[in-house]
Amino acid sequence: MKKSDYSAGNIQVLDGLEAVRKRPAMYIGDVNLRGLHHLVYEVVDNAIDEALAGHCNDIQVSICEDGSIEVRDNGRGIPVGMHPEQQRPALEVVMTVLHAGGKFDDKTYKVSGGLHGVGLSCVNALSSRLHASVYRDGFLWEQEYQCGEPSYDMKKVRPLKKGEATGTTIRFWPDDSIFLECVYRYEIISKRLRELAYLNAKVRITLEDLRSDQQQRDEYYFEGGLSEFVEYLDESRTPIHDEVICFKDDEGTVEIAMRYNTGFSSNVLSFVNNIHTHEGGTHISGFRTALTRTLKSSAERNQLFKNFKGDLAGDDFREGLTAVLSVKVADPQFEGQTKTKLGNSEVMGQVQSIVGEKLGHWLEDHPKQLKLIVDKVVIAATARQAARQARALVQRKNAFASGGLPGKLADCASRKPEDCELYLVEGDSAGGSAKQARDRHFQAILPLRGKILNVEKARLDRVLQNEEIRNIITALGTGIATSEEDFDPDKLRYHKVLLMTDADVDGAHIRTLLLTFFYRHLCPLIENGRVFVALPPLYKAKQGKREQYCWSDEILQQTVKNMQDSSSGKVIIQRYKGLGEMNPRQLWDTTMDPETRQLKRVTIDDAVEADRIFSTLMGDQVEPRRRFIERNARYATLDI
Repeated sequence: MKKSDYSAGNIQVLDGLEAVRKRPAMYIGDVNLRGLHHLVYEVVDNAIDEALAGHCNDIQVSICEDGSIEVRDNGRGIPVGMHPEQQRPALEVVMTVLHAGGKFDDKTYKVSGGLHGVGLSCVNALSSRLHASVYRDGFLWEQEYQCGEPSYDMKKVRPLKKGEATGTTIRFWPDDSIFLECVYRYEIISKRLRELAYLNAKVRITLEDLRSDQQQRDEYYFEGGLSEFVEYLDESRTPIHDEVICFKDDEGTVEIAMRYNTGFSSNVLSFVNNIHTHEGGTHISGFRTALTRTLKSSAERNQLFKNFKGDLAGDDFREGLTAVLSVKVADPQFEGQTKTKLGNSEVMGQVQSIVGEKLGHWLEDHPKQLKLIVDKVVIAATARQAARQARALVQRKNAFASGGLPGKLADCASRKPEDCELYLVEGDSAGGSAKQARDRHFQAILPLRGKILNVEKARLDRVLQNEEIRNIITALGTGIATSEEDFDPDKLRYHKVLLMTDADVDGAHIRTLLLTFFYRHLCPLIENGRVFVALPPLYKAKQGKREQYCWSDEILQQTVKNMQDSSSGKVIIQRYKGLGEMNPRQLWDTTMDPETRQLKRVTIDDAVEADRIFSTLMGDQVEPRRRFIERNARYATLDI
């Protein structure tokens, strides 16, 4: 376009919900599975807001047989009277006008989650069809929409039956012209609903799948709320005191549940108006400050530090702590559009005050538990001091000084981190093959000998004594992310870290150990999308001079069928169980060539579930691991 061609006529004005349909990712994040399921959460959030206001205690979510979603609550029902400015029913306004809702003053809802007024209208805009039923004012009211537009005027259907509850039922069909996939995953929805039930004690949330091939039903109801949430999170850990410490202020705006366990990691989850703030914020800062100050003063008052001569850090007071912090804020200020970090400065003082007062009283009333917690703190502080020397061994003075790099590392020639990638390879044999196969300009190889330490069962000082782990940390150059002071993401030498292990049981175990290490001690690399799993092929099918690599049994079966259909020659199948079974050329073609390789980026979509899985699979408790294996045995394949 020429400069002179740009005029007022080029400025587009999108009316109503057209903007949402034109740029859906601006409102729900993306049009993949995450965005698809976000539609469900937006409708459920409206029901939860009714629960927070004290008008709803039962929410029912159904995945219907035709793939639609239905959400029903027993709240007050969306208003159906005429809107004084819009001169149409309030229900239609809520469904078709962005930023229309009852969440913009402090009268209808004291606090709310959702997308601040765009929730239901966004769901409507991104649905090929939506049906709203409202039970209120003595009648059942209905209206239907297509692609956000009303199909007909709101109808008064019938009087409510005697004893029939008020409330709202929303059923919607996601628009398959917008979403890349329109099939809902039961397990994804169930995780969020379970979380909401923990965060909102005594609210019953039911999920059922009515699809004929996968019918199931779960009901979530927790009298104890956050205390039961902590017990759920700690299922695979051994507590050092049985009672979950749980307290809240008189208004219920700050609520905390916490318990210490024998583990070495800290798992503190924070929520603002039921929204998971995984980046923390002022509420977490207030909690950490008050926790350290209160525990330290209680211990000093009881002379529990008299035999400890070292220094204490905030991390020492959080080792082995599982906690859930939930705050209700009338006007939350989130940093960025993703609502992952709270910025309200006044919340810090509120949290500090309630933790200092309530936790202080609990510790006074529980001297035995106080001693157990302080003993844990002292051991953590002692181990941290022992770890200083081990940490010094893996902190390089110069990120690019070859003298500080592990001897087994075959580094790449490029010094631009954004171009470089590091392969962590199982075994010296595969490592040797990978060194021959790689592109030396941008690919570095670090062979790993055997299985690294299970960091889930080890304190930091022992972790840093493990040679293979030290080599990984030294090669990466960032330091270890046990605390913000120790970790510098700007010093990362490779913007892609690839885990390349054999396609057998041992390889899977080594990959799990590596992922546990990265999750517990280098989690920012996962969060920033730097960690990948390289996928070597499982098979090679060969017929004469024709050969093809296959990454799954299904692909193999189709490949063999195609070969047999096109020729009568014998098809020879080779099963690759180890990387060492491939020569360097094959390894490059299948697993290392950026043009042809298959990678899986490691992400954390659900921090709660990720923590539980790692503690279940890699922790001390056998029984939760046995239950996990029994539940998931049907997904396993036998490889002999």
